[in-house]
Formats: sequence, structure tokens, C-alpha cells
Amino acid sequence: MSSEVFRKTRETEVHVTLNVYGAGEADVEVEPAFLKHMVETLARHAGFDLTLRARGDLRHHVVEDVAICLGEALSKALGERLGIARFGHAIVPMDEALAYASVDLARRPWVRVELNLSSDMVEDVASSEITHFLETLVKSMEATVHLWVERGVDDHHKVEAAFKALAVALRQAVSKRPGLVPSVKGVV
Repeated sequence: MSSEVFRKTRETEVHVTLNVYGAGEADVEVEPAFLKHMVETLARHAGFDLTLRARGDLRHHVVEDVAICLGEALSKALGERLGIARFGHAIVPMDEALAYASVDLARRPWVRVELNLSSDMVEDVASSEITHFLETLVKSMEATVHLWVERGVDDHHKVEAAFKALAVALRQAVSKRPGLVPSVKGVV
């Protein structure tokens, strides 16, 4: 299950190729650097092969459009969402931080993100932009996601634990269940 998404606006240009059943290999070119690190982390722990190229005028525009394109690529790769587990969940530590994620790939976009960050910036990304990235990603992939950080001191660790938890939950949710229609309705 793979896909390709290209988005070009007056503000950004983003190109994504995604293989859901990959080896977790990521080739990512994007600024800010912390976004690059988190996208690579997501791909690695979800087991997605990902190529992403993004550039734009303002950091906020790049963060938002990368989330849109990555979410659309995942949704497109999943197609009718038949033969997958549909649900996934994870509890992931990152040193002193502990994050929880629960995912339903049922095409009902809803998201709640609680990172409990204590500063305005995490590395070179505004804390609000990290939350916005995650919310936009989930809406674009047409999923329901609950993602929260239970505890932690270092904001970098909190965010990284959250991305890893989301990745592990996604890996479970996309796991193959041949022949399964993951809904009693008969469609997802």
C-alpha cells in the first residue's frame, strides 16, 4: 500500500511518497530541523518508507502543509481500508516522559492532542505548531486519534514520546488482516 502526494501553493511546495509496509526508512528534506526529526521518527517507528521534500516561505506554512500531505498520503495508501486491523494503541516512554496514543482509522476525523508542554518553543518549532501539525495530520489522514503525554520534564522528550506512541499505534492499526472488513457495517 503506497501513495504519492504533491502540493504546490504560493506559500509551499511539498512532495511525499509513502509505502505503509516498508522498513521504516525515511529520506526527509524539510526545515525546521525538529520537524524533520519528528517526521523521521514517525516513519521509523510506524515502519513506513517515506520520502518527503518540502520548502516554503514561512515555518508555519511548511509545518501545516507537510502535515496535510503526509496525512493525505496515508489516507490514499490505505484506500478502502479493508484488510487492516483498523485500531492501534501504544504507551511509549522517552526517558522521563510517557506518552499514550490510541488510533482508529475509520474515516471519522477527530483528534485530541495534549502534549503538556511547558515552553513556547521545542528546539526550532513553536509548541503551538507541533500541536497544529499533529491535529492537521490526523484530520488529513481521516482518523480518530487521542494522543497525550502523561508525564515528563523535558519538552523534547515529551514530543518525541508522543510521536513514537502515535507511530506504534499506527503500525498496529495498519497491520494486515486479510479478508477482514474492520466494521460490522461492512464498510469503513
